[in-house]
Amino acid sequence: MSDQKNLVIAIVLCFLIIFGFQYFVEGPQMEQAEQQQTETSTANGDTPSQIPSAAVDGASAPSIQGASGQSGMTRAQSLQKADRIKINTPALHGSVSLTGARLDDLTLIDYRETVSPTSPEIKLLSPAGSPHPYYAEFGWSPAPGANIKLPGAQTVWTTENTELTPESPLALTWDNGEGIVFHRTISVDNNYMFAIEQMVENNTGAPVTLYPYGLISRHGTPETTNFYILHEGPIGVLNETLEEIDYDDLQEGNNESFSSVGGWLGITDKFWLTALVPNQETNIKARFSYAAQGQRYQTDFLNQEGINVPNGETVGLTNHLFAGAKVVSVLDTYEEEYKIDRFDLAIDWGWFYFLTKPIYFALEFLNGWIGNLGLAIMALTVIIKIILLPLAHKSYVSMSKMKRLQPEMVKLREKYGEDKQKLNQEMMALYKREKANPAAGCLPIVLQIPIFFALYKVLFVTLLMRHQPFYGYIKDLAAPDPTTIFNLFGLIPWDPPQFLMIGFLPLLMGLSMFLQQRLNPQPADPVQAKIFLFMPIFFTYLLASFPAGLVIYWTWNNILSMAQQWFIMKRMGVSISGTGGKS
Repeated sequence: MSDQKNLVIAIVLCFLIIFGFQYFVEGPQMEQAEQQQTETSTANGDTPSQIPSAAVDGASAPSIQGASGQSGMTRAQSLQKADRIKINTPALHGSVSLTGARLDDLTLIDYRETVSPTSPEIKLLSPAGSPHPYYAEFGWSPAPGANIKLPGAQTVWTTENTELTPESPLALTWDNGEGIVFHRTISVDNNYMFAIEQMVENNTGAPVTLYPYGLISRHGTPETTNFYILHEGPIGVLNETLEEIDYDDLQEGNNESFSSVGGWLGITDKFWLTALVPNQETNIKARFSYAAQGQRYQTDFLNQEGINVPNGETVGLTNHLFAGAKVVSVLDTYEEEYKIDRFDLAIDWGWFYFLTKPIYFALEFLNGWIGNLGLAIMALTVIIKIILLPLAHKSYVSMSKMKRLQPEMVKLREKYGEDKQKLNQEMMALYKREKANPAAGCLPIVLQIPIFFALYKVLFVTLLMRHQPFYGYIKDLAAPDPTTIFNLFGLIPWDPPQFLMIGFLPLLMGLSMFLQQRLNPQPADPVQAKIFLFMPIFFTYLLASFPAGLVIYWTWNNILSMAQQWFIMKRMGVSISGTGGKS
């Protein structure tokens, strides 16, 4: 009776945890995201960006002056506020505003908002004044005490170009009317890298010192996955160290600044990245900051050495900006070409980097060879199983021995009842007599965990699964199974609430987990055994919201493990029920 009572309490507590998480955690998070979306959709976007002004040999600069938009404007309306030069590359669409010369309008040609090929392109950057301003800007900061008219957000640049393409860079010019002419040339390649060359022509009659800067400004807190294995927000490699700052940390006033030679910094989403890449040989002052007004997140850098322009000469330098999808091969190419320190860490490979990246390349190869990512996941799982066969074999042999001893252990518990000390002594004697080690099956499994976690991580954080179909009703392996048992998989015309969306794949995973438990030796404690029987239900509910590709991997891995374990048990003469003699 006591065991039954404990079991009921355990089940009730599990359900309270599940529904409590939905009500107190996910529910408020969804409401907060909706509220933030409403706030940012009505924001005027006119909070001025802050030019890097931390002490750089005393150099400082005021905020960029001038309003950047009007409240209530749509993205399309904000794009019509100023004359623009069209951006047209094999990977990007967008435009550059001649007012301010900001890079503030970019969409990704190869990536759509939904699985439909006719859905809108992913919008990466948007101008100030739009519902979600997100832009990059480059400019100059004056030396201490200097009174120089510099280009800013309201500066209208001139150009003879009509379009920015990989073959035709955009050449911009602005004369400050005081003897200095600023030249800016924006180039772009066939992927996602922009080169911004800034030149200063000095005709003032005296030398001029200016400090180049670059910034990325994002207004409003974006919706994130809020999953601990993935970082989204300000990121960079500075001073040979990976720096990752969460949005909420910046909101709490934890602004960060760094001194570095080269490096890179920016803002990352799960699949997209906007990153400043300063000249890799210059000393910079880098900063991650947040301003409550306008909910503005900013990453920026300021050249610490400055550029000295003698009278009658033209001097400048080139910085870069990455704005696009986090394609592994593209990031690796840029890292090598521009000598960018660990640029591939823009993808959150995690602690098991030495495993996750090779697994990614293996999965990418199999996907190209087989032509279906779901089948590639299953094939890679088989390969990993073969590689780990010696470890798994040792583990399953140990489990089979424990399974065969199950009837003897039951008899010992019945014989010695409440005498725990005597029971433990007899069990240890049984293990010694039969040469069985209860812990022997655990170590091989522990050694396999990093590998399977690395595979799980690859599937979650990279672009491989996004909008990739499987078969049948699975149109996107990166999205949860869209069916649910609570409307009989679509037969009943009713859309259940989100927490009841338990589809066919999660149910299949739960069944495989239940069957796998039947092959394993049962816990000595009867209450623990009953709780373990409840675990497949818990994981079925938990994985219902996971991407379908991950559930396929988990289910297929369970099936392979069961097949291997069943084969070993058969060879050892152990039945599923735990009876049977020695082989």
